[in-house]
Amino acid sequence: MDYDLIIVGAGPAGMTAGVFAARKGLKTAIVTKDVGGQVNWTTDIENYMGFQEIDGQALMEKFEIQVKELQLEEKLTPVQGIQRDGEGFRVRTEAGEELRGRAVLVCSGKRPRTLNVPGEVEFRNKGVSYCSTCDGPLFKNKPVAVVGGGNSAAKSALDLANYATEIHLISMTPLTADAILVERLNGNPKVKQHIEHTVTEIRGGPTVNRVLVEAVRSKERFEIPVQGVFIEIGLEPNVDFLGDLVERNEAGEVKIDCCCRTNVAGLYAAGDVSSVPEKQIIVAAGEGAKAAIIAWEDLLHAREPALVH
Repeated sequence: MDYDLIIVGAGPAGMTAGVFAARKGLKTAIVTKDVGGQVNWTTDIENYMGFQEIDGQALMEKFEIQVKELQLEEKLTPVQGIQRDGEGFRVRTEAGEELRGRAVLVCSGKRPRTLNVPGEVEFRNKGVSYCSTCDGPLFKNKPVAVVGGGNSAAKSALDLANYATEIHLISMTPLTADAILVERLNGNPKVKQHIEHTVTEIRGGPTVNRVLVEAVRSKERFEIPVQGVFIEIGLEPNVDFLGDLVERNEAGEVKIDCCCRTNVAGLYAAGDVSSVPEKQIIVAAGEGAKAAIIAWEDLLHAREPALVH
């Protein structure tokens, strides 16, 4: 085998797991398309112990510094597939490389859910965005739309109020965001709420200049002139590369037990991609540490990990 442990993903779970695995003496590789994952999009983190306030990118940079101090191999390429190989696994990358490991830890996180409406793909990075933290400043003095009704949509709208002339918050259902966020939305004169409405098309040329909106009940349609569309309708797990290798729950998350073991011996999962509730940075980091320790113990004793049923 090339490695004792191959970690897929380098967010809080993956990088923490890498540190713990290396300290346990496991020959470890981290394979990832990027470093930091969705935490890079987060601002004003006030609930990660040791920091009263820090933004996501700065926190992930600190994680990365600690990872680079250890004997870890890092491969910046997406994983294409994983398959069983005797007593271990083969991990194929989009760069054409094939790695063999005794165990694999999936920490691939989640990605933004898409609307799947005409114009969304065409205008991606031409006005369509999934990250107000990243792209908000590009829309200074411009009207924008935010699609969604949960906490992420509310936070995005409030963030964009620092830049945009007006924010059209479009939600298919009544707002489900926390009461304090709804109160702030209601009190912000820049935010125009379109509750129980859906976006049916994003239009423009060469960049976004309007969205077509439909009322859920009356089916009335109208256009809203905007130059940016921020889609904030939740996240879905990055599990395409797993195929049908491992059992998943209704949300598509990898099912694990309290020790981060899956229903496949030697395959573990941690962080937001897993079925563990409460998706928080500190939870993901803790789960990554636990998964690495359990993997080390299983490899050390060469025992068959208990399976999830």
